[in-house]
Amino acid sequence: MEQRDQLRRSRTRGQANRQGPTEEERRRRQIRSWVILVSLAVAGLLGYHFLRGGAVRESTATRLPCYANQNVTAFGDGILYYDGVNLHCLSSSGTIRWSFPAGEGASFYAGPRHVAIWSGMQMFLVDQNGHSTYNESMEGQVQFVRVGDRYCAVVVGADTESKLIVKDLQGAQIDVEQEAFSGLMILDTGFYGDQGEYLWTLSLDVFGTAANTIMNTFQVGKMNTGEVSLGSALTYKVIYESAKLRVFTTQQCYTYDYKCVQDTNATMLVYGWKLIDYEIPERGAAKMLLAPTSQTSSAQSIMELRVLEGSTEKRYTLPTACVGACIWQGNIYAFSGDYLYRADVNSQRFFVTGIPVPDGAAITAFHGITSDGHAILSAGDTVYSLNLPR
Repeated sequence: MEQRDQLRRSRTRGQANRQGPTEEERRRRQIRSWVILVSLAVAGLLGYHFLRGGAVRESTATRLPCYANQNVTAFGDGILYYDGVNLHCLSSSGTIRWSFPAGEGASFYAGPRHVAIWSGMQMFLVDQNGHSTYNESMEGQVQFVRVGDRYCAVVVGADTESKLIVKDLQGAQIDVEQEAFSGLMILDTGFYGDQGEYLWTLSLDVFGTAANTIMNTFQVGKMNTGEVSLGSALTYKVIYESAKLRVFTTQQCYTYDYKCVQDTNATMLVYGWKLIDYEIPERGAAKMLLAPTSQTSSAQSIMELRVLEGSTEKRYTLPTACVGACIWQGNIYAFSGDYLYRADVNSQRFFVTGIPVPDGAAITAFHGITSDGHAILSAGDTVYSLNLPR
């Protein structure tokens, strides 16, 4: 009898098992399935963000009323472009601030607070509000003009018979230098010093048996303070920071004082790299951003970056090829076709931000950055202003 009872209980349990899971068991299984799915989704997002270098953050892109071939240039917190007749100044959001009738075939240079415009022998100085502070015909063909905080430097004349004229920003003539450039072609010039009271020049000895670039330094209105031969390597940039001139050639970065006396201990090898941007903070050493020379051709495809700061350097590998890069407020920004990559100079990874350009257009060029943190980008002929995340 006892055996028959055990057999019945066993059959009853078997029938119950064949009836399937209870409602409670089904609910528990469903919860476990949802937990697994959510965990997989979170893991996928974390993996994506890890590969991209951080969290995705959005920025805003504003289309500007200009084209990429109109010499689009940052000017303080605004943007300049030349339409072939007029020079226009926009806010970083695209609003037209002022327009100036520059005439046909004009060139311009944006200084800290003034713009120099020239065509033939005619030269204008225009302040940040669009008002002309100087409008005169020079004594010869204007080659180029550079504008500082207090003065502008005008190079006039033939290539090897150049004259350097220094004026204040209202056009009063302060200094003229010609003898130092006899038989030389002036390549570039710029102001330096705490109040912009000094001037450096780069010139090329075109009649020598070998190419030779010469740097001169002047105290505006007083005297020639120094001269140094930089050799045959192409010199393309001079930066003033911490009372020193950093001179970039295709081979080395040299350091000089205002009298052209070299600090040989501060020489840095930069062969194979090109300076593409720099930032000089109120305190501390300048941060100088370089990219491989081979990746900075007319069709830029930058994959690596290098930052020089004092006697230290750091290198970075970008997640994808970028069309340009800059450094602003201690952050590195690089721009690919679809994404903006950002990293603090002391960081080990990049954060990625989608660039919200309409119609899925890819970014093709970087034109500079405004002082209020807007990158000027173009997708084909169309130009955009993109606010940078911090």
